[in-house]
Amino acid sequence: MARNFDMILRNGRIVDGSGNPSYVGDIGIIDGVIERIGPISEEAPETVDARGRVVTPGFIDLHNHCDHNILAFPDVENFIMQGVTTSLGGNCGISMMPLNPEFRELAKDYLSPFLHPGFEHDWKWKNVGDFCEKIKESGTTQNLGFLLGHGTLRIAAKGFDSGPPTPEEMKTMKELLVEGMEEGAFGMSAGLIYSPGSYATTDEISEVASIIREYGGIFTIHIRNESNLMIESIDEAICIAEKSGIALHISHLKAGGRPNWGKVHGALAILEEARGRGLNATCDAYPYNAGMTTITALLPPWVLEGGVDRMIARLADAGDRERMTKDFQDRAAGFENWIKTTGWANIKIGGCPSNRRYEGMSLEEIIGENTSDPFGAFFDWLLEIGCNATMILFSLHEGDVDAVIKHPLSCVVSDGWITSPTAGGKPHPRGYGTFPRFLARYVREKRLLRLEEAVRKITSMPAGIMGLKDRGMLKEGFRADLVVFDPETIRDKATFEDPHRFPEGIDLVVVNGETAVRKGTLTGARPGAILKKK
Repeated sequence: MARNFDMILRNGRIVDGSGNPSYVGDIGIIDGVIERIGPISEEAPETVDARGRVVTPGFIDLHNHCDHNILAFPDVENFIMQGVTTSLGGNCGISMMPLNPEFRELAKDYLSPFLHPGFEHDWKWKNVGDFCEKIKESGTTQNLGFLLGHGTLRIAAKGFDSGPPTPEEMKTMKELLVEGMEEGAFGMSAGLIYSPGSYATTDEISEVASIIREYGGIFTIHIRNESNLMIESIDEAICIAEKSGIALHISHLKAGGRPNWGKVHGALAILEEARGRGLNATCDAYPYNAGMTTITALLPPWVLEGGVDRMIARLADAGDRERMTKDFQDRAAGFENWIKTTGWANIKIGGCPSNRRYEGMSLEEIIGENTSDPFGAFFDWLLEIGCNATMILFSLHEGDVDAVIKHPLSCVVSDGWITSPTAGGKPHPRGYGTFPRFLARYVREKRLLRLEEAVRKITSMPAGIMGLKDRGMLKEGFRADLVVFDPETIRDKATFEDPHRFPEGIDLVVVNGETAVRKGTLTGARPGAILKKK
């Protein structure tokens, strides 16, 4: 005897996530699973008339930092309101787990700039399993998966020491990664711009990452340099993947600073060549000409050695200040020298918990009249705020962004944090608008992509990279994660000046068969699941 449907969506334009042409049809859901696609004559307790609307799989954000604030904001409203039903956290080498009690305080200092200052974590978890149990206590609107960050693994094994790992420390990192993979992590991320990840050699990353091969996991990497040494850094990432025998995913592929604009074309060609040799290489991008990270990422890596207390001591030391200034002025400096490539005026403060008046100001405005010693003024300001702020860097060329986004090897991501209008600050608008902006700007306005191909880049493609077997497409037997939107009105509303604004044009967001957003309003349901690598 046929079972009754729990929900039916009728007469929608079905864009199934495969990239194939769309068609009009009905979708019937039972127990959180797509039971039937096609003409449905039966009735259901909840029926949605999707006539004139597009029905797609729920969007999958392959690169965000959901682990940082999921305990503070379990409704994940800034992502679920965009139609993002699945997020992968733990990117850029900066994950919330594992924690080693011996180095817990160093890990807390390392992670604190990414966390909502109004929420106090208890820091009692040790591994992926513990952290996921913490999430389950409150539930979540989204499905969540996690990577283990190499930087966090390194801290758990050896603290903030910049030296190479001893054999015992290397063994610890690999054992922690094995434990995380056994508990369902999807792989490992690296952030070679961020200390302590920046202290790691190519060989160190390759040896740790080789563990992933045994589990079929993924390796994502924020490359060592996204500006002057971008091409060399892409080559390093490919070397790591080929030595480890693993797939490679380049995070937020871009070229920062005017002198480097155009390099993305060479980088994409290198990835194509690597695929020709047999390497499974992909990348992602966000649809904005500005990025966001922590203010301490501006500093030469040696300044951060030993953790936050040591960094602050160096910022107060005259000799260390002189050395830092010389590093900033050196055009051949090997670190990501955004002050040189982007400029004081193009670096703006996003969040600054200790003094909110700086939020939205550029470093040029903060330094003010002290043009005779801008670096001294910058160091003084860092000490004033305790080095705790995020920054937005306006360093990208829109043509480069377009080139990466429309390339067949790329998917689209937010690289955002979980936040809320109640959190304050001026975060990057990508946290509220990435996916509606992508569909509005790249499909409807610029016509750079067909709707079907654009949807594939935010559904089945990231699902395939993660290895999800039952999400990312509208297909019978798949989990019922769906978005219903108006293709003529969907758009982002968040701006750099006013970032806490939800998008328009999304009628319905369904997670595991349960409605999480209806007519632009949260329903209060938290039907999200913790996803694990299978």
